Amino acid sequence: MNSLTPFPARQNGPEAVAFHRTELNVILSLYGRMVAAGEWRDYGISSLPDVAIFSIFRRTAENPLYRVEKRPKLRGRQGQYAVVGMDGQVLKRGQDLQTVLRVLERKLIRPVD
Repeated sequence: MNSLTPFPARQNGPEAVAFHRTELNVILSLYGRMVAAGEWRDYGISSLPDVAIFSIFRRTAENPLYRVEKRPKLRGRQGQYAVVGMDGQVLKRGQDLQTVLRVLERKLIRPVD
């Protein structure tokens, strides 16, 4: 009863891509401001072998309004970060996460009556 059984090592496929803590801080900062403004209500995070996705929802049971994607394989080409709209259209792509997220910050600015 005193013998320990180690967990088997993961041998199938590469590790999943994930957001780093500093990247999540930038995303969650914007998310918090949009929740305070009443625009967004829920989010989900997915880590897949080739992409990490932060999905943003207006309501829990809907399709995501926006997806913030991190694809490290595109780092040398178009940029590893992208904001994708509900219809699948890429709204902004680039190397710097804060610059890419500015496309969503514009939604926070409203005209004053």
